[in-house]
Amino acid sequence: MFRALGSQAAGSVRRIRQLHVITGLQTGGAEMMLYNLIAGIDRSRFDPSVICLGDSGMPGSRIRALGIPVYVAGMSPTCPSPAVLLRICRWVRHVRPDLIQGWMYHGNAAASLTQCAFFRSVPVLWAVHHAVYRLKDEKPRTATLIRLSARASHRTRRIIYVSRESADQHEALGFSPERTTVIPNGFDCDLFAPSRRARAAVRRQLNVSQDAVLIGLIGRFHPMKDHASFFQAAGIASKSDPAIQFVLAGKGIHWKNPDVVALVNRFNLNGRVHLLGERDDVPQVTAALDIATSSSFSESFPLVVGEAMACGVPCVVTDVGDSAAVVGATGSSVPPRDPAALAAAWLHLVQAGVAVRSNLGVAARQRILESFSLSHVVHRYEATYHEVLQNGTGEACA
Repeated sequence: MFRALGSQAAGSVRRIRQLHVITGLQTGGAEMMLYNLIAGIDRSRFDPSVICLGDSGMPGSRIRALGIPVYVAGMSPTCPSPAVLLRICRWVRHVRPDLIQGWMYHGNAAASLTQCAFFRSVPVLWAVHHAVYRLKDEKPRTATLIRLSARASHRTRRIIYVSRESADQHEALGFSPERTTVIPNGFDCDLFAPSRRARAAVRRQLNVSQDAVLIGLIGRFHPMKDHASFFQAAGIASKSDPAIQFVLAGKGIHWKNPDVVALVNRFNLNGRVHLLGERDDVPQVTAALDIATSSSFSESFPLVVGEAMACGVPCVVTDVGDSAAVVGATGSSVPPRDPAALAAAWLHLVQAGVAVRSNLGVAARQRILESFSLSHVVHRYEATYHEVLQNGTGEACA
């Protein structure tokens, strides 16, 4: 059994002070996983705090609503000022963490630096939620940070990857294999669940028939998400079946984004596409879909896929990261950047009918419940933290 570090009072156990350092708290997979972890962790044993290097959005507000301190530095990743760095050091000394966990490359680097600022040895863990297929495809600053991180990785206690493929990719780039731990994303299967009510309500909101087939993509507008391939596939599929409607949500997915509007017009999708922007009711929107999809050409383990599966929605995903492995036989996978294959997979599920899609959805939800439930994943994080603390203090800062 794990022995807690000290005590608050006679007969009581002091909670383990965790400091999470994350690049930013805008909506994204790593950000939402951090929120899910903090929301699910045993607060009688753990006392989390968060430092956000950049800007804070909806995930930051949700973390604060849990009563968790969130310190927002507002730092520019291209030009961190000495004043901001000094402020972060003061926050670290105020929290006095028992362990520090970074999230994403900049957050990981900052987590290691904060250990030095704290003037005592504290275990540092990294969380990597990124896939690197070719380093030359990354932004120059990101590529440089990845190279530097590889050299520094042996000084961390653990590197927690969200997928096995991401771990393999980073180890090939020089990240320490001895520090590797793979913990997949976890899903709140009470929040993300099948809902006939949501299905009917969303269709009323969109002013579409209750019999319309809704194919959806939830994700921010970013080149990696390859919305261009999604819209091209939508153009192909819409010619074959006039009952299909397309629902997209996420940051930048709205009618004021000229790049999105240009794609809608280019593939003649006016009247067939619903752009919802960033939503705070993603579980309801997801549960209303008939088919969920991920068209990304680079992913590690997309949260939106597991969320859709938890809602009993069959998925069509691109075969990147662990997406295809997670979906398994409950949906289908296609090569990335192949709109024709994506459209064909959608049409296959549409033509298979409601009963087939329903059965696949039941199997998908069961798969998430058995292997990727939030409680199971949170327990794995807790066990990792306990093991790290049991095995002694962190590496000394040199």
